[in-house]
Amino acid sequence: MRKLMLSLLGFLVVSFAYSQDLAPEKDSINQLEGVTIVANKLLGSKFEAKNRTGSAFFISSKEIQKFNYIDVNNLLGQVPGVNIYQEEGFGLRPNISLRGTSPERSSKITLMEDGVLIAPAPYSAPAAYYFPTISRMQNVEILKGSSQIQYGPFTTGGAVNFVSTEIPDQFNLNMRAQYGSYDTSNFYTNIGNSHDNFAYMLEYNNSQSDGFKKLDNRSETGFDINDFVGKLRVNTNSDAKVYQSLEFKFQYSDELSNETYLGLTQNDYNKTPFRRYAGSQKDNMDNEHTQFMLTHTAKFTNFLRLTTTAYRNNFKRNWYKLDKVKFNDNSVKISKLLSNPNQYPDHFSIINGSQSINEGALIIKNNNREYYSQGIQTKFDYHFYTGDIYHDVEIGLRYHQDEIDRFQWVDDYNMINGNMNLVYAGVPGTESNRIQDAEALASYVFYKLKLGDLTLNPGIRYETIKLTRSNYGKDDVDRTGIDLSYRENTYNEFIPGLGANYKFNNQLSVFGGVHKGFAPGGSSPGEEAEQSINYEIGTRFNYKGLSGEVVGFFNDYSNLLGSDLNATGGTGSLEQFNAGEVNVAGVEFLLGYNLLSSSKSIDLPINFAYTYTDTEFQNNFESGIGTWGEVFEGDEMPYISKHQFNLGASLIAQRFQINTNLRYRGEFRTQAGSGSISNNEKVGSNLVVDLSGEYQLTDNFSLTANIINLLDNEYEVARVPAGLRPGHPFGIYGGFKFNL
Repeated sequence: MRKLMLSLLGFLVVSFAYSQDLAPEKDSINQLEGVTIVANKLLGSKFEAKNRTGSAFFISSKEIQKFNYIDVNNLLGQVPGVNIYQEEGFGLRPNISLRGTSPERSSKITLMEDGVLIAPAPYSAPAAYYFPTISRMQNVEILKGSSQIQYGPFTTGGAVNFVSTEIPDQFNLNMRAQYGSYDTSNFYTNIGNSHDNFAYMLEYNNSQSDGFKKLDNRSETGFDINDFVGKLRVNTNSDAKVYQSLEFKFQYSDELSNETYLGLTQNDYNKTPFRRYAGSQKDNMDNEHTQFMLTHTAKFTNFLRLTTTAYRNNFKRNWYKLDKVKFNDNSVKISKLLSNPNQYPDHFSIINGSQSINEGALIIKNNNREYYSQGIQTKFDYHFYTGDIYHDVEIGLRYHQDEIDRFQWVDDYNMINGNMNLVYAGVPGTESNRIQDAEALASYVFYKLKLGDLTLNPGIRYETIKLTRSNYGKDDVDRTGIDLSYRENTYNEFIPGLGANYKFNNQLSVFGGVHKGFAPGGSSPGEEAEQSINYEIGTRFNYKGLSGEVVGFFNDYSNLLGSDLNATGGTGSLEQFNAGEVNVAGVEFLLGYNLLSSSKSIDLPINFAYTYTDTEFQNNFESGIGTWGEVFEGDEMPYISKHQFNLGASLIAQRFQINTNLRYRGEFRTQAGSGSISNNEKVGSNLVVDLSGEYQLTDNFSLTANIINLLDNEYEVARVPAGLRPGHPFGIYGGFKFNL
């Protein structure tokens, strides 16, 4: 790691020496004095992202719509420092890592929509079984390193904020639609307008597909998702002494997806990678999500603003899916069965439908859970001058509550000639019957000082968290409390950070920072939180149209936490465990250039992003859970690719554009280990090329087309939750865009 940081420092010194010959231009950084970040946004623009004292990335609405992706993995995969492993091929439940955090269910990063925590229960159960619909978003903002100390509770890797479609300044009607392979379609529309004292926006999005996997009994493997958003705003006159606005947002979505945790053995994957075993024919995710937000903004002057948001998120779901297979009273979890099929030949013959059995051999769990998260948060922003020094003080406060209520049971099915039939219907609450709660108070002070070309950003965050668990037991489905088991744990944490940016001229700046990483642990008394110290140093440059960013980072974990999730082959208890000391180091590289910048009619921009991530455990431990297993000093973390890059190019003319994107993900191990990766613990590298085009027939109407996986590469994406899983095959789609 020292060599890595010294090499990067050398690059910065050379860049500085070279920059002294560059011609000065107008100082665009001075525009920072006029920026006041709106409460629902972390950045607000590409300009702000490029001038943070830490690493940040802003994805615009045009970039979101360029390939018409409905899979957020394909979009975020273009961002350096983001490491993702896929699951079902459509991005319904992403597994996102920022700078080497554990990627499982995106549970170690701060996920937000419009500045509000959006995971089902962000403190008590942060695993993201709900994820916002990417095709209805206006922007996506990613903060990493010390630039995200304002956002928590997860401060190690970073924060991702999805900015939903804003109310337009004038009447606006938009429609987008596409249809193609596997009967996959996406339809989106919104309408809105603003008047002097009243504004509104209504939005609807539907995504559906028959799925590209083939069940043995020919049942469907697709999904159907509806998403509705409504926004209303009332406000004072724009010239009022104190401008005030009150905005209400309502969001509702539902999902029915025939998704499963059951993958394939290595042999079956090699033969038919898109097969699904007969034992998964009843698997189905059924969920609903609602969000209520009420935001009040008071703009006292151009330099002073106070914004307060009250919010409530509700999420309920039942993921009905195969959990175990039983033969001769011996039950085996599907993760163990798929990794050792030869050890359980009778169990495996039942799961793949080749053997009929009358008794209830297939045990399906009703993973029935209800969540809520609610709270109120306020942000005070004041910026001013003292002489030539610019100051910006931001103070934030949030009171938050959330809960997960697990009320689960199992049903038993037989297998007759490849078809499953119900043998025994379980009693709700007899498999899992407990409630986990969280109560948290978070606050921060973030200060920006700008003196000439130097910007400093010290900040401190404080989290006080109380986590409880009430386990009523499997025999008390009425929750009378006769067998109640209760536990409680608290965390009180100061989380400081410091970022700096120095601008040599308009072509070159350097930035860096150090901040404390934190993630709350579980409800077991005495359980410690995840702790780390995180460093970054980088440069941004722009010379004759060639722009880019190089960042080196080092995360020094003193206590990494792992989680027992079904999604990673564990038992699904959600218990956390101490994984000890870990070092994560890496480099992020971003480059952009317009090859036809001299042309007045055609642009040919290209962009390249590369991420190198190296992980190393500093101690031995035994978890016996999921992807961790037995860990030795020097082992690498699972599910983190060491190398990944993205190359994009567009040909843009007045009436049309053609875009291509190439994504490479290096191999990664599925169990902690070192050295060469054994075949049964490896997910191989893959290269995927996407292509899209748009032709503008009129000022208001365009035709669109896009291809996913142009080369039709067959590639594996994961070995969890149980068995190998394929990526999306070749798919071609056509559609239109209309705006008024």
